[in-house]
Amino acid sequence: MRRLEDRVIVVTGGGRGIGRATALRMASEGARVVIADFDHEGAQSAAAEVQAKGGKAHAAKVDVSERASVKKLVETVVGEHGQLDAWINNAGIIADSSLAKLTDENMERVIRVNLMGTFICAQEAAAVMKPRKKGVILNAASVVALYGNFGQTNYVASKCGVIGMTKVWARELGKDGIRVNAVAPGFIETDMTKSIPPKVTEMLVAKVPLQRMGRADEIAAVYAFLASDDASYVTGTVISVDGGVVT
Repeated sequence: MRRLEDRVIVVTGGGRGIGRATALRMASEGARVVIADFDHEGAQSAAAEVQAKGGKAHAAKVDVSERASVKKLVETVVGEHGQLDAWINNAGIIADSSLAKLTDENMERVIRVNLMGTFICAQEAAAVMKPRKKGVILNAASVVALYGNFGQTNYVASKCGVIGMTKVWARELGKDGIRVNAVAPGFIETDMTKSIPPKVTEMLVAKVPLQRMGRADEIAAVYAFLASDDASYVTGTVISVDGGVVT
């Protein structure tokens, strides 16, 4: 039997990049995947790809920064499937700027989606997991939360907060059988990184001990492990998947 057979898993920001790869991996492990994204067309495309490969998935539109939107999603998932086994907080945005040029608007926008969005989703998900005394919440952190990054005050602050919340929730929710962990990706090949100038890419790769960028499916594999019973005694941890950048 596959590790996640018939488990119901929500992946936010699942329309592309790491989220899409994670949805595909979860489905390949037997899960029923809800691909939730602000970009509904992207979510629908990802769901169609999962279905074309024989997996079970459907798309849902969500704004993780708005509680009413998240609450509606949770109610729909539980109403249709009768359970919620794992929630992956992958949705996030960037709005890079140096400290001198960073606006209040961009600081607040990134914090609202990346930090508050993770908080809102986790709170709503945990509420329906508690009565069943089991569940998994997985959060997207980043290696930049561990060592900083030029021009990313808002993003780094949000991801540092995600790491802190992960550790708090693991302590608070353990008694309810809910495990909470975070994954900190490094320099990963996605549509976002394709726009980086080649010289900058070369400079970044040179700092990676494995001497290459990571792939989205390599992050997805770690999420799949953490969502499964293979990680039944793993909670409150942050796993760096970065080719050795943070050692």
